Amino acid sequence: MVKYHPAANNFAVDLVESEGAEAVVPDLMGFIYYICDHANSRHELLTVSGKRHYFSNVAISFIERMEKSYKDAIEGTKFGSFMKISEMRRLVDGIVSTGNIAGEGWFLSAEMIELIHSGVNNIICMQPFACLPNHVTGKGIIGELRRRNPQSNIIAVDYDPGASEVNQINRIKLMLSQAFRQINTLPTEEENKGVELKDKYSAISEN
Repeated sequence: MVKYHPAANNFAVDLVESEGAEAVVPDLMGFIYYICDHANSRHELLTVSGKRHYFSNVAISFIERMEKSYKDAIEGTKFGSFMKISEMRRLVDGIVSTGNIAGEGWFLSAEMIELIHSGVNNIICMQPFACLPNHVTGKGIIGELRRRNPQSNIIAVDYDPGASEVNQINRIKLMLSQAFRQINTLPTEEENKGVELKDKYSAISEN
């Protein structure tokens, strides 16, 4: 909910777009694939009935066939293409165990790596209230992702009733400032003179 519902993430997409950036949100079906893939993790590391393992992979194959026309349509466009869940499992090798299936588990890490591989280096890792698995597999692997991908610019932002909206906005704006510096499009101080930002996020962060 925090990732997809604007009210849950204080309209993070609007904030990113108001700052002149393009928001890239991973697809919802990826999480469905991840849930179906639990049987593979249990089969490899724990135990699961052969029937459950078989039908879970049948479900994955069925969904992939259903999505094929859609993925073919966006292939080669600016919308990119999505990796198969089997490919995403391999992305986290050496970073986090695929046995971590609580919450978004290893899939959260895999999504960030997938974004980096697709050219999206600037990432907001949203942390929902009291979700320890996401804090571990989100914040916990940021250092390793930065080591493996020096151009990555990743921040973790907490979204819960006790979190400060001002802090959330400022952290995202600082991340975007670094992103603009990296592509050499950050306005200079001279260019900023006389420019008055009137979006609601600037007003909040100044209070």
